[in-house]
Parts: sequence; structure tokens; C-alpha cells
Amino acid sequence: MRICKVQAPVVTTAKHPTYEGLSVYCVTELDESLKPTGNEFVAVDRVQAGEGDIVLVMQEGNGVRQLFGVQKLPIRSVIVGIIDEVGA
Repeated sequence: MRICKVQAPVVTTAKHPTYEGLSVYCVTELDESLKPTGNEFVAVDRVQAGEGDIVLVMQEGNGVRQLFGVQKLPIRSVIVGIIDEVGA
């Protein structure tokens, strides 16, 4: 799992059928103090996140397949939670 910040939606005119109806965002990975690491990638949204949200991203193939109920899937990163607070 990675902590990331949602930067912007990714809009495509042509895409794999698996992405039909799904929201895809460009996200920036954050470290434990919520500072950007410089690592950016795209992630499918499953929790209705929006621009500027701090989110939890799963990048485990088996977990992604279980979420979508499909054995072969061209999706690597999925937003699975919106983070309200880090630390105590």
C-alpha cells in the first residue's frame, strides 16, 4: 500500500474495455510525513476520491484481481481509501 495525493483526472478517448466506466487519476506518492517522493503514476478510483485528496493506493496484483473479481486485469494501481489523518 502507498500513501498518495490525487493530482488530476486522466481522460482518454481510447482505452481497454476494462477501464470503461471507471475513474482514473494521476497520483503522486507521499512519504510518511506527507511530502512528495517524486514518484507519479495512474490509479483507478474505487472510493470516489477527488483532486487534492490524500489516498491509500493498493498495488498488489492479487488484491486488485480480488477487488474486481477478474483473473486477468490490465490494472496495477487502485485507490482503495481516502485518508483523513496520518499519525496520532
